[in-house]
Amino acid sequence: MVRRRGLLATAALVGVLLLPASGSADPRGALSSATELQSALVQQVNALRAKHGLARLRLSGALNTAANAHSVQMARMGYFSHNSAGGASCGTRIARYYPARGYRSWSVGENLLWGSPNIGAARALALWLSSPGHRANLLSSRWREIGLAAVHSTSAPGVYGGSPTTIVTADFGARAR
Repeated sequence: MVRRRGLLATAALVGVLLLPASGSADPRGALSSATELQSALVQQVNALRAKHGLARLRLSGALNTAANAHSVQMARMGYFSHNSAGGASCGTRIARYYPARGYRSWSVGENLLWGSPNIGAARALALWLSSPGHRANLLSSRWREIGLAAVHSTSAPGVYGGSPTTIVTADFGARAR
């Protein structure tokens, strides 16, 4: 039987002011990956951790997939939450991609944010650092891996008001055999 220790889903959320959209919103809300933002943000997270004497986080394909699926779902369905649209908790959702099975310990955490389509890595990191829960995740020595996905929607519905929006999910994890 696998023991799960330290399931963590930080409930802190960060909302960034949106810039008003110009022209009419496309109700289909075309999605695209903001790969430059993703790469720059992972680099800045690791630089921050190094400044604090913490180990760099390794990129995890499983956590990247979990983060991407969540950002895409929030963009398409117009909600902003650590829970899935169906109500599954952050830990349950991430475990579908980053399973605990076969490990003696397993722990995950998550940072989210959304903002204007041109939000940069420095601004995203500054917003997370200004939130105690997000800061704790960034500077936790327990994490070993990270998956990060930034998704841009040309017209995100629901809480995003049909505006162009970028949604970022950072999933943190640690597993030990």
